[in-house]
Amino acid sequence: MAEMVPELGGLFDEVIARNPGEAEFHQATREVFESLGPVVAKHPHYLDTEVIRRLCEPERQIIFRVPWTDDRGQVQINRGFRVEFNSALGPFKGGLRFHPSVYLGIVKFLGFEQIFKNALTGLPIGGGKGGADFDPKGRSDAEVMRFCQSFMTELYRHIGEYTDVPAGDIGVGGREIGYLFGQYKRITNRYESGVLTGKGLAWGGSQVRTEATGYGVVFFVREILAAQGKSFEGRRAVVSGSGNVAIYAIEKVHELGGKVVACSDSSGYVVDEAGIDLELLKEIKLRDRGRIADYVAARGGNARLITGGSVWDVPTDVALPCATQNELGADAARALVGNGCRIVAEGANMPTTPEAIKILAAGGVTFAPGKAANAGGVATSALEMQQNASRDSWTFAHTEDRLSEIMGAIHARCLETADEYGLPGDYVAGANIAAFTHVADAMLALGVI
Repeated sequence: MAEMVPELGGLFDEVIARNPGEAEFHQATREVFESLGPVVAKHPHYLDTEVIRRLCEPERQIIFRVPWTDDRGQVQINRGFRVEFNSALGPFKGGLRFHPSVYLGIVKFLGFEQIFKNALTGLPIGGGKGGADFDPKGRSDAEVMRFCQSFMTELYRHIGEYTDVPAGDIGVGGREIGYLFGQYKRITNRYESGVLTGKGLAWGGSQVRTEATGYGVVFFVREILAAQGKSFEGRRAVVSGSGNVAIYAIEKVHELGGKVVACSDSSGYVVDEAGIDLELLKEIKLRDRGRIADYVAARGGNARLITGGSVWDVPTDVALPCATQNELGADAARALVGNGCRIVAEGANMPTTPEAIKILAAGGVTFAPGKAANAGGVATSALEMQQNASRDSWTFAHTEDRLSEIMGAIHARCLETADEYGLPGDYVAGANIAAFTHVADAMLALGVI
């Protein structure tokens, strides 16, 4: 990662001052700013027009109260968020996260990343993000429904298929999207299927949407390997997490001839040298909402549960962090380098710390940032929007082919842009510069708005 040039240092200090206490947002903006030195040197009008300063300020930040009643009849209060960050390329597009850690800084970091991720897809969607500090774990279906209905009772007035199109994220799956869409339909008296993505197949959803982020990150790694004259055949992989993204990343690695030997959850990680039994993992994590320890118990002698250390201690060729932000730190990066890892691709949003990225680069590890590598999820959401707009429904094979094409195009765009700015093979710079110039040029074309 490059150092920030002085011309951008003052702007970054302003971002810190205007957004105090929002560490994740500061980290996300710093990472982009550190890539833009060659851009402002070659094209100073990006500084002269203040487009960078405008890009760091959301178009709209919405914070609201979410009151609901639990199964004991007690009134609970949560806080809801929607940050509509940038609509220069299309309607705001980005997920909703329900997790106790959610606060404005996390929503803004996710929304800022989403601007660039969405731009890289080449599809007409802007960037936004939202969520609430509500934890669906341990809550009954009835409690989750009442929360979602209360959340949407406020959110509905801010969204629409031409305005802002939310989707799922951590804590928001098909169940939650169903309850949210049902309340939106009830309030508006419209079957506006394009207002939310991640819907069920029976009511406007898209094939491959469930698998898209996990499949997409593996397609991106396949492109990296192909550029190096290699393939997935016979390669070891380690995946952090064991939720939706991780499970479908494992599935696609296995389909392409690799072997995932470890995955994790918050209670520890499992090492299975025979390769993760995907059907068993799906049964435990997706059907039963169980823990990784349940997988080990069911799998028997082929698997080991480790509750200390890190999943990144396991020797691997390819590492796919698919859990949450800042999960892969400096010690983990050193372990990966020491164990011979050659590629790290982010399935989650900003899971690798800045220090870890530098350690990986110094160790010769190819690093693919989330805004490029995990763009498959939002790309398939945009394909869902296309199908909703045309009242159409595509097959699984056709949708997966479109996803594969989009991920290949993102990979090519990153490499071509990195080469153009004298940074060959730098996927971080390539992704940030390609996305920034695309969005900034659109903003400039629209005037000062």
